[in-house]
Amino acid sequence: MPSSRTTITYRTVPIDGLDIFYREAGHPDAPTVVLLHGFPSSSRMYETLIPLLAARFHVLAPDYPGFGHSSAPSPQDFDYTFDNLAHFVGRWLDTLEVRRYALFVQDYGGPIGLRLAEARSASVTALIVQNAVAHEAGLGPLWDTRKAFWHDRARHESALRKNLISFEATRLRHVGHSPNPQRYDPDAWCDEFAFLSRPGQVDIQTELFYDYRNNVAAYPRWQAWLREHRPPLLVVWGRHDPSFAVQGALAYQQDVPEAEVHLLEAGHFALDEAVDEVAHLTREFLGRLPTTRAG
Repeated sequence: MPSSRTTITYRTVPIDGLDIFYREAGHPDAPTVVLLHGFPSSSRMYETLIPLLAARFHVLAPDYPGFGHSSAPSPQDFDYTFDNLAHFVGRWLDTLEVRRYALFVQDYGGPIGLRLAEARSASVTALIVQNAVAHEAGLGPLWDTRKAFWHDRARHESALRKNLISFEATRLRHVGHSPNPQRYDPDAWCDEFAFLSRPGQVDIQTELFYDYRNNVAAYPRWQAWLREHRPPLLVVWGRHDPSFAVQGALAYQQDVPEAEVHLLEAGHFALDEAVDEVAHLTREFLGRLPTTRAG
């Protein structure tokens, strides 16, 4: 079994004045898979998955600006929108001269990845979606507070921070409603909360989440893109996610009827509890793609 410490390299590249950190593994000549992380994580969330893919694929996983080990300028000095994060991921891919790739997206990785797919349709060979929503049916009850924040930011910002950024919210994102909470490593949410507690992070993440309303507004456009392009699509979904309902997984088949959808006994971060299953499904799915589509 490969060790992540001997398989993965950790690199930083300058992009438009910012340092973008990323993890890389596998042979550069193999088909490329780009892993886009969620909130409030970083490419570290893929540390267990990367070595399980690297024997057959070239794997790349960046930290967005404001996350992980990438630069985190203040909101006064950087435009924290999903459009801008997608722009930086695209610039990062161009800098690395990556032309064709499958996208594996989770949570925030979904709206970033779908923006890339729209802009670079010929480059994206396939989509793997892990608890990333592109349909309003996937937004569970926790989103009531978040939608109120979008409608009246000043009035609801305090409640939003408790709903999204508090220690309990950070823990809930991992454990969710899983019947097996003992399988979850507390380091995951403790480390993420430590990240959220760094100077300036609350302001960064609040600003970025205020822009999330534009993701919801873009859902019909992304659904139209999926219907038009019908990319090879695998959906692996932790059914115990307190934030994203399973209806969000099933909705992808409305746009891509041949999409594979698997509901897993896991939570929002399905890799916490089901990394072997996710890796197996991903390898099998990508392995069935024609060589010309695999990149």
